[in-house]
Amino acid sequence: MILIYTYEGGVKTIVFTDTLQTTFMLTGLVVCVVYILQTMDISFGTALSRMNENGYSKIFFTDPNSRLFFLKQILAGAFITITMTGMDQEMMQKAISVKRLGDSKKNMLTLSGIMVVVIMLFLFLGGLLYLFAAQQGVTATGDKLFPELALHHMPPIVSVIFIIALISALFPSADGAITALTSSFCIDILGMQRRNDWTEKRKKSIRQRIHLSVAFVFLIFVLIFYKINDPSMIGVILKVAAYTYGPLLGLFTFGIVTKREVNDRLVPFICIASPIICYILDKFQKDLLGSFEIGLELLVINGLLTFLGLWMISRKGNAGVHTDQV
Repeated sequence: MILIYTYEGGVKTIVFTDTLQTTFMLTGLVVCVVYILQTMDISFGTALSRMNENGYSKIFFTDPNSRLFFLKQILAGAFITITMTGMDQEMMQKAISVKRLGDSKKNMLTLSGIMVVVIMLFLFLGGLLYLFAAQQGVTATGDKLFPELALHHMPPIVSVIFIIALISALFPSADGAITALTSSFCIDILGMQRRNDWTEKRKKSIRQRIHLSVAFVFLIFVLIFYKINDPSMIGVILKVAAYTYGPLLGLFTFGIVTKREVNDRLVPFICIASPIICYILDKFQKDLLGSFEIGLELLVINGLLTFLGLWMISRKGNAGVHTDQV
């Protein structure tokens, strides 16, 4: 279904379809919240009180050694947002598709405010699901909890809304990423815009073939994550982000804050070495750090290692590294 509307339409199609998909997702979220509150015959305030009693509403963990320590979470969350939103072509394509700079800024600020509300709703639904599961005698946890309740303990109409909302939540991530990777490969790797010897028909044919190839790669990754079968896939995704976005953070920061020139041939080795070092640090952190735990702030460490590596292979000059060229 994603291929059907991105094969020809590209980014312009995504802007409109994502709006529709987000509407379905939020509708499903609100419907499930309202249904559970009515079924349990409790109010919004009562639900919050019960969540607090069961420890579902706890946000700040004060043990500095824990990976859940609130300062670690704030630091990691801030940089994850910077890298996964501000440095992600998939996200930025939607911002730069706006005609005027002022409207683009307004779009970013509006999105930030809406996301705060949406995330709070999702967190509330998460706690509510555990309360509802306890009442229904359901023992499923993690990613299996919501499907178990929606498909077996709610009316069919709610189940249908849940499935539509689930699909709608997936599509805005997948379609944008597939299109962004296609565009990046065509422009940055193949240099399609600079190839005057290619006709428009040939360029379109090549872009479509690359689009299909990227979609196939996505299918392979879906099967890999299905095989992993982690009870909380969001944790796996954030851990992967700590390894993959770290070098991007280091590259971007180096290019912004310094005027040094790097040895281009050595940059890929730095970007590969940094995640490997972080993996070793994460794997053996108990032996190296004792009771101190490294959480998602591994992303910051990864970016810092990349930055230091770039500094070591650079010299004074008039320009830093350009992430789009790398």
